Order: sequence, then structure tokens, then C-alpha cells
Amino acid sequence: MERKIMVTADGSTTIHIPEWDEQYHSKYGAIQEAKHVFIKNGLSLFSDQDISILEIGFGTGLNCFITFLEAPKKNLNIDYVGVEAYPVVSEEVEKMNYANQLNAIEFSAIFNQIHQQEWEVKSDISPNFSLLKRKQFFNDINDENKFNLIYFDAFGARVQPELWTEEIFEKMYKALKTGGVLVTYSAKGSVRRAMLTVGFLVEKIPGPPGKREMLRATKA
Repeated sequence: MERKIMVTADGSTTIHIPEWDEQYHSKYGAIQEAKHVFIKNGLSLFSDQDISILEIGFGTGLNCFITFLEAPKKNLNIDYVGVEAYPVVSEEVEKMNYANQLNAIEFSAIFNQIHQQEWEVKSDISPNFSLLKRKQFFNDINDENKFNLIYFDAFGARVQPELWTEEIFEKMYKALKTGGVLVTYSAKGSVRRAMLTVGFLVEKIPGPPGKREMLRATKA
């Protein structure tokens, strides 16, 4: 499918797939969405500890990069696992302007390192941040009781409904430790019901720009 670089409303870039009319991030602001959904309503629940994060849909690396930048502010040691079946290519990575838009030019090399790191090999990005990228389909995930936090950032259910099923969320539930949290930009009723069915405690909370609500699910 054709893929185009798109500038979102907050000036940050994303990848647009015309055939699906779908983007990797919100057209209302890629960085704004990432900060609101995954940092404010996910990462900010943790501080002064070691945590493991699973990202479903590694994509452009934006969520990983912002998490890396935020970790020292919260005194977090982070073990980050990103799952992606179809990695972005280097030509697309070069056109992502996140370091500039996040006022983090001094960490441009880190953003590049995140993408250049070999798949299936865990590496230390910094003393307090390790990264493992797994080239994997979501339905092949079989982690158990491993993660404190899941960033669920798959393409929307409108174009890939198979990624938002009870089967997938059961895998997410098993992957989390007790008390672990999953956050996603989606607020669809079918998604919420799938989460509830597999045992999550689910809350609707205010969404990022362009979305009224989002979901946060906790493993009791």
C-alpha cells in the first residue's frame, strides 16, 4: 500500500496510508496524542521504580522516544519491549521530526539508535532504559505476568478489527502483572466490552485532541 509522510496539527509528522484513510498517529497531533494517551494516562502512574512496558504497534518509535525522554523525570528504570509486524523503513524514519518538535535535538542520535537497533536483540539505550524490538504478529504474543504497562497503539478497529478482539485482549491481560495497566486511544464500545470480558477493570477517561474519550484498563 502507498504510504505518505503527513504533518499533523501540532507540527509533528506521521505516516498516512491513503488506501485505508488511516495514520500511524492522530491527524490532530501525533505528539499531543502520544503524550496524552501513553504518558499522562499511563507512564505517569509510575515513579521511583523499575517497570516493564510492552508497546503494541512500535511504528515510528514516537512512543518509545517520548518514554525515554520522560523516564529520568519520574526516576524510572524502564525495560521497553516494542512489537511490530511491519517495521517502518529508514527513509520514513529520516522524515520524522520528533526530536525537533520535542525540543530534544540533543537526543536525535538516540532516536536514530532506537530504529537502527537490531530486531530481537535487547540493548541498553541508556543506563535507565533498555529496548527489545520484536518483529511479531500480535496474535503470536505469549508473555505472561511480565509487564507493568501496555501501550496499545494498533491501527484502528475500523481498518484492522482483528487486532481489537477478546483473543488479543486476553493475551494482553495475561502479559500484565497484577495491578498492571493498559492504555489505548480507542474508546469503542466493542473494544471496551472485549476488555471487560477477559477480566479487565475498564474506565473511560478524557481523550486526546480530536477524541472525546479513551480507555484505560487495569488487571485486578
